[in-house]
Amino acid sequence: MPTRSARTAWNGTLEQGTGQVELSSSKAGTYEVSFPKRAADEAGGATSPEELIAAAHSACYAMSLSAGIGQAGGTPESLDVSADVSLGPDEANGGFKLTGITLKVRAEVTGLDEDGFRKAAEAAKAGCPVSKALTGVEITLDAALES
Repeated sequence: MPTRSARTAWNGTLEQGTGQVELSSSKAGTYEVSFPKRAADEAGGATSPEELIAAAHSACYAMSLSAGIGQAGGTPESLDVSADVSLGPDEANGGFKLTGITLKVRAEVTGLDEDGFRKAAEAAKAGCPVSKALTGVEITLDAALES
């Protein structure tokens, strides 16, 4: 399997500096980052490490769930997956840490009942490589079938 790369160029202090994150492998784009925008309720056009982790986690989970549904004998017609990644103070060690991740999936699946879908959804949460990389963060799952 290939290795994927990203690069960040940063100028200035934490509080007043800015940077640009480049998705180097895909060349999909370069995005602004700054700590004040990272810590604000409104991102103001900048991305953050948490948003990039959320993007990676939602994509990885969707792929894992798609595979798991197929292995369980179902067909994933559509999966709508979102990931919310929270940043907060690290009381024990100082600084900040990821305080939680919520995965939400709404799915249209044929060939599986609700129980079969839930089992596939939980297995995908545990088995997705990004979930495995983030084992130090509590990951919750809200999974439901849609008619």
